[in-house]
Amino acid sequence: MAEEIGAAPILSTPDTHILGATASSSPKTTRRRLSDEKLSVVYDIERTLGEIREGRWKRIALQFPDDMLPDAPRVSQLLSRGLQNHPQQNGNADLDHLTESVSHLRIESAREEAARLYILADTSYGACCVDEVAAEHINADVVVHYGRACLSPTARLPVIYVFTRRPLLLEPLVLAFKETYPDISTKIIITADVTYADHILAVYNRLLEEGYSSLFATSVIYDPSSAIPNRTIPGSVADDPVSLKTWQLFHISKPPTALLLTLSSRVAGIHIYPTIESRPDTAVNPLLVSSAAALQRRYGILISLSRVPIFGILINTLSVKNYLHIVDHVKEQIDAAGKKSYTFVVGKLNEAKMANFSEIGGWVVIGCWESSLIDSKEFWKPLITPFELEIALRDDANRIWTGAWQGDYQTVLNTEEAGKGKPSFETVANYDEDNIAAGGKIEANTSNPESEPPEFDLRTGRYVSNTRPMQQFEAHVRSTASAATTNSLVKRARGDVAVIGGAISPGAEYLRSQRTWRGLGSDFDIRYEEDDESGGAIVVEGRKGIAKGYIVGDSNKRH
Repeated sequence: MAEEIGAAPILSTPDTHILGATASSSPKTTRRRLSDEKLSVVYDIERTLGEIREGRWKRIALQFPDDMLPDAPRVSQLLSRGLQNHPQQNGNADLDHLTESVSHLRIESAREEAARLYILADTSYGACCVDEVAAEHINADVVVHYGRACLSPTARLPVIYVFTRRPLLLEPLVLAFKETYPDISTKIIITADVTYADHILAVYNRLLEEGYSSLFATSVIYDPSSAIPNRTIPGSVADDPVSLKTWQLFHISKPPTALLLTLSSRVAGIHIYPTIESRPDTAVNPLLVSSAAALQRRYGILISLSRVPIFGILINTLSVKNYLHIVDHVKEQIDAAGKKSYTFVVGKLNEAKMANFSEIGGWVVIGCWESSLIDSKEFWKPLITPFELEIALRDDANRIWTGAWQGDYQTVLNTEEAGKGKPSFETVANYDEDNIAAGGKIEANTSNPESEPPEFDLRTGRYVSNTRPMQQFEAHVRSTASAATTNSLVKRARGDVAVIGGAISPGAEYLRSQRTWRGLGSDFDIRYEEDDESGGAIVVEGRKGIAKGYIVGDSNKRH
């Protein structure tokens, strides 16, 4: 369970550190310069050139992760050289086209625009995601994405994925595999990180020679909603998804945490074969992975957010398909629970940015299936996924934790579409059963919120008085509207929050009642001289011009 922080972190730099040198957060590593031949193999230059020619794309954006940026200029040169030496032609062209009549040739084809390559250097939300926003700044026709990828479907541009190729010695892996699975009849799925995916077939064939008969070699597909995200599954599992529980999973290289949590409840067991790039010939014993502790921590976070009145919707992608649909879905769920939500787009996440919004009790991250899971104790308030939000918003009687976890929000949208017309979760508020039976609209019964049972924080045992500010405000609006026809006084309901433009604003109420610092100049009173009866100050003309030489008032003297 995440450690609870007692106060927001200090965002300013201490005076003693202002003149100090900034230490590098990552150790320095010496990169070995590869020859052009090896670089062409690692970055799959020939296949990339073939796809560019086939697509006849002219403006190509190259996206590299930070650790591959030193190779970016050389990769761009190799691609540019290949495109110049082999002019783009139709993929169906053959020798017959070369013998066609000259009358069929067009002068415009000789003047065809040459392909141009651009290296993206903008800050992206995550290295695993395609940065369509930066690519559209140069009107790119296609993005070539290098390195690890979450393979989430993009919204606008086509993508060429180049996972790069990393070395892997076969014999040490086979030896470790045999020690891990001495029974050759065990049902085992062999998978790997995308950067090692090209080794799976060789591993599979080598293990068949050792006598293993119940193996399945996965291949990469672009489907995060698959039973094994972005991987093929055995035919028997496609017919009966529950049967995946009878398979063991052998994974080459360390997988992302989101993948471990997703598969923890779907397969019988997971063994990870860690790869050491600095010493690829080293035999390493596979590790049996258990996600029980991580899942318990995630469930503890959900319990802590079940009584939060204000949620922040944090958009951590602008490229993944249907991200706006999940934003709307999350907003509807929070509204139905009587809580308030605010939407934020902050770029790269860090603890200081998130701590600026201290009124937010919890964050819902909208991103790819990998980047949505941010499990860090350094953040001021917890960050959860849309799937976890659905569990957090259920009441205590209906909140059932089965251990199943998923990070792909497309599955959440598909579930909502399948159950359209039914409430996706039971909120703390009571539903009017008679209205539902009569075919009426499902609405929360907020006519008398004071009659609802008290709510307590299940972790601390403390009474929580304002977990549904929106429902309480709606009930108060109805009561004041009915009282407006009389001459009687209406007492301000306890727990009312600020209203801006006729709409409730818990954020404004937090600013008014709990924030001690509201910006520059808010820590002292500004008093003006009373020059007239109204008490207002005389308006005078201020400085004008540029900083190099400005003029004050009517004076021609330049300062």
